[in-house]
Amino acid sequence: MIDYDGEAGGYDTSRGGEARAAATAEAVERLLPAETSALVDVACGTGIVTRRLSRPGRTLLGVDRSQGMVALASGRLPCGVVRGDAMRLPIGSASVDAVVLIWLLHLLGDAAPALAEGARLLRTGGVLLTTVDKDEADFRTASDVASVTAPARRKHAARATDHFERVGALAASHGLDMVGDTHFAGIGQGRSPRQWCEQISAGRVSWSRKASPAQVANLRRELSSLPDQDVARPDPLYRLIALTCKVRSF
Repeated sequence: MIDYDGEAGGYDTSRGGEARAAATAEAVERLLPAETSALVDVACGTGIVTRRLSRPGRTLLGVDRSQGMVALASGRLPCGVVRGDAMRLPIGSASVDAVVLIWLLHLLGDAAPALAEGARLLRTGGVLLTTVDKDEADFRTASDVASVTAPARRKHAARATDHFERVGALAASHGLDMVGDTHFAGIGQGRSPRQWCEQISAGRVSWSRKASPAQVANLRRELSSLPDQDVARPDPLYRLIALTCKVRSF
């Protein structure tokens, strides 16, 4: 798990900064009902995306487990930010119109508790927005890196906690129905073959961590043989889905 307290200070610049935050917020707005008046951003991080969701008449609350992230977000979110766990949110049931979970589910050992908590917070007609299939974001646009890594990624994809079909089934069990989806680019986040090798060697690529040493060595060999070792491949293309709470049953 990433040390988010330790990385808080440089997190934004290492993750695409304002350009990626703008693309993310625009995607969220595309799926939010126009009448959204109360929104909770769970795992809000530094608040760089959350603050862009501010609108007249809309109340925002950011929640994050990392004290370092909360400290930074507090200066960006005048409506408030609290420290809290996505699986035990300090917010009343049926009290908000929207819950946002960006780049969270893939980090969890089990997505079910976070989805259950998000559903608990929603009023009837509210929406839960979440990214899915995060590890596939770098490969939705064809490239030589996508081709080389495909066999290793396929083994991991179906087991990922944010796998689209798994998230849909879990959400349905809590009365949430899918009503929309969109994509947005992780601007400036495309990696070169050399960078992919470095990330895999450092154990920061989830779909390669369960591969055998021989498989990792072969993967690194193939990546190292690609041309233009220091040329970034296409930016990640993230998928965001909207799930609505049509009728509360809990």
